[in-house]
Amino acid sequence: MSSVFRQDSFLVTTIMPDVHYLSQEGLDKLKKDLAEALARRPVISAAIAEAREKGDLSENAEYESAREAQGLLELKIANLQNTIANAKVIDESMLTADTVQMLTRVKVKNLTAGRDMEFTIVGENEADFSQGKLAATTPIARALMGHAKGETVEAKVPSGVMKFKILDISL
Repeated sequence: MSSVFRQDSFLVTTIMPDVHYLSQEGLDKLKKDLAEALARRPVISAAIAEAREKGDLSENAEYESAREAQGLLELKIANLQNTIANAKVIDESMLTADTVQMLTRVKVKNLTAGRDMEFTIVGENEADFSQGKLAATTPIARALMGHAKGETVEAKVPSGVMKFKILDISL
C-alpha cells in the first residue's frame, strides 16, 4: 500500500509496510530462519575472499557464484527482517469458532467437486497446502472469512466460481 502527496512542489510517495499476520509458532520459525541466514554470512564472505585470491575476477566462475549466493542471501535476510518487523502475532486466546477467521480450522464441502476439504487459515508466510495450511490471501480463504458453520459461500478463482458449504469450524 502506498500513498502519494505533494510537499513543497515535490511529489512524495510513502510506502506503508504490509502487516504480516502470524501465529507465535510462525514468528518463531521466521526468527530461526533469520538466525540461520545471518550465520551463513561469514561462510559466503570467506568463499568470496578465497575466490578473489585466485586472480582475475573477470573470468573467475567461483567468485561470480559466491557473489550471486551473497546477493540471494542478503535478499533473503532483508525479506525476513521486513516480515518480522511488520509481524502481528494473532492472540489465539481471543479466537472463537463462531466464524471462519485466521488460525481457525475449517472443514468444507466443495460443492463444485463434491468432496470434503479441511484446512487451517494462516498468514501468507505460514501457508503450506500439503500440510493443510491455506493462506488467508487466497480467493477461497477470503470467501470463507467471516462466515459461520452451515453457510454456503462462493469463491471466485482463476478457473471460475467454486461453491463451498462450511461443515465445521474449530480452533
